[in-house]
Amino acid sequence: MKKDVGRAILAAALYAVSTPFSKVLLADVPPMMMAALLYLGAGGGMLLFGVIRGKAGRGGKEGRLTRRELPYTVGMVALDIAAPIFLMLGLSMTTAANASLLNNFEIVATTAVALAVFHEPVSGRLWAGVACITFSCMLLSVEDAASFAFSPGSLFVLLACVCWGFENNCTRKLSEKDPLQVVVVKGFGSGAGSLAIALAAGERLAALRLTLAALVLGFVAYGLSIFFYVAAQRGLGAARTSAYYAVSPFIGAAVSFLVFRQRPSPLFLAALAVMAAGAVLATEPRRESGA
Repeated sequence: MKKDVGRAILAAALYAVSTPFSKVLLADVPPMMMAALLYLGAGGGMLLFGVIRGKAGRGGKEGRLTRRELPYTVGMVALDIAAPIFLMLGLSMTTAANASLLNNFEIVATTAVALAVFHEPVSGRLWAGVACITFSCMLLSVEDAASFAFSPGSLFVLLACVCWGFENNCTRKLSEKDPLQVVVVKGFGSGAGSLAIALAAGERLAALRLTLAALVLGFVAYGLSIFFYVAAQRGLGAARTSAYYAVSPFIGAAVSFLVFRQRPSPLFLAALAVMAAGAVLATEPRRESGA
C-alpha cells in the first residue's frame, strides 16, 4: 500500500513540470504538435528505458497486453489523443498556474466514471473532496468576476480533464499488465494520432532544439509519470490513485509562479484554498480491515 502511494505521488511530481514548461515551449511550438511530441517522447523514452532495463536483467516477468484488453487499449489511446490537444489549446489561452490547478478536475472526472461505469466504491469523504475541487475549478474558470464570463482556455483544460477521467479508468483495466508496455503503446499510439491531426491542420515541427526539448519533457513528465501511475493503480484503483495524484497541480502552480514570476490574484488564492481542502479530503487514507 505504502509503495503504491509513493508511486502515485512520484507520478504526480513528475507530471507537475509539464504544464509550466509546455507553456514556455508553446511560444514557438504549435499546440497540437506539442501534444504529439510529448507523447512521442514518452513512448520513445520508455522504449529505450525498457531496452536498458532488459539488458541489465532487471525487467522482471510482467503480463503482456492481449486481444482481451484491446477495447480498453483503443479507448486509452483515443482519449490520450484528444486530452493533450485540448490541454495545449487551453494552455495557450490561460496562465500556466491556472491550468495547473484546473488539472485537479481530473479527480472529479475519474471518480465519477469509476463509480458510474466501473462501479468502484467511492467514500463520502472522497465525494466531499470532489465537491470542493469542482467549486474551485468553477472559480478558476471565471475570467471576469464582475460579469462571470468564462475563460475559453479554462474550459479547454476542463475538457481535457474529462477525457483523462475516462482514460484513467481504461488504463485501470490494464494496470495488471506490464506498465512499461502500456506506456510505450500509449505514447506511440497517442503521439502518432496527434501528429497526424497536427499535420492535417497545417502545423509543422519547430526548430530541432525545441523539438528535442519537447520530446525530453514528454519522457519525464508523461512517460515516467504514467509508468509510476499505472503501477500505483494496481493497489489503489483508479479513483484513489487519481486522488493522491492531486498534489501535482499544486506543485505545477508553484513552479509556474517561479518560472513566469507572476503574482497570484485574490480569486486564484481563494480557489487554491478550496482546492487544497478538497485535495485533503480526497486523499485521506481509507481504513483497511485488519490494519
